Amino acid sequence: MPVRHPGRWVATAAVLVLVAMLVHSLLTNANFGWSVVGHYFFAAPVVRGLVLTLELTAAAMLIGVVLGVCLAILRLSPNPILSSSAWCYIWFFRGTPVFVQILFWYNIAALFPHVGLGAPFGPQVVRGDANTLVTSIVAAILALGLNEAAYYAEIVRAGILSVDHGQVEAAQSLGMRRIQLMRKVVLPQAMRVIVPPTGNETISMLKTTSLASVAAVTELLYSAQQIYARTYQTIPLLIMASIWYLILTTVLTIGQYYVERHYARGTSYELPPTPLQRMTGALAHRTARRRVAAVGGAAPGPLRGPG
Repeated sequence: MPVRHPGRWVATAAVLVLVAMLVHSLLTNANFGWSVVGHYFFAAPVVRGLVLTLELTAAAMLIGVVLGVCLAILRLSPNPILSSSAWCYIWFFRGTPVFVQILFWYNIAALFPHVGLGAPFGPQVVRGDANTLVTSIVAAILALGLNEAAYYAEIVRAGILSVDHGQVEAAQSLGMRRIQLMRKVVLPQAMRVIVPPTGNETISMLKTTSLASVAAVTELLYSAQQIYARTYQTIPLLIMASIWYLILTTVLTIGQYYVERHYARGTSYELPPTPLQRMTGALAHRTARRRVAAVGGAAPGPLRGPG
């Protein structure tokens, strides 16, 4: 006799009741303002803010990934000066809030009124005004990218350490230099560990760009804030921004799923079928059952593994 689980039925009933209450509230509460949400969903300021949000995410992640890989390699360097310098960078940027870092870069002109390039402790060849060079968008990209590099460095370092040391010794026995070893042997194998948290960091960065509104960057959330500051329709505009964030994070989650499958090839475990493969498999099985039924034979049963 199968074991009964009354607790599961009670929990299921409670969840269904809560879901029904939520759906009822969404459909009957006029304060949600769904007509306002639909009216501003594709409004020009919202679309411009959406595009800027994607640009900020891409630029910050590019800086974070490139600089993070360099920091991870320096962190593992046998040179104590290089390793300590990378550790200090990671310690500082992980220890201070990204909100404060955005404000710092936005007000960098108060500390360095002019920015230039030249010889160390010598004359500057190129010199410019900090307020002109470090705009609000540049300040947001620098803050988000440099902060992301500190977190991504630890992700890459964990991925590098997950590679079997025998692989490194084999590459060294072939005369590979450290850069070749990292590029051709270690990093390709470490990607299986690096990719999942990279997807999480990208999704987190997409939402963290909303903090750029403190520097007057008209990204998605700030665009919604500008609209409801004029129309006083706060809740519908916040719902509209939340729906856009949900759509974008869903797209990134799907992309992360397939990238993980790509780098998981060749592992010892069998990859589960994708949703598309499951759907096509179910359709093929149903078609086969109909063909067998049409000729009067026995319908094939479900596929079973060996044993």
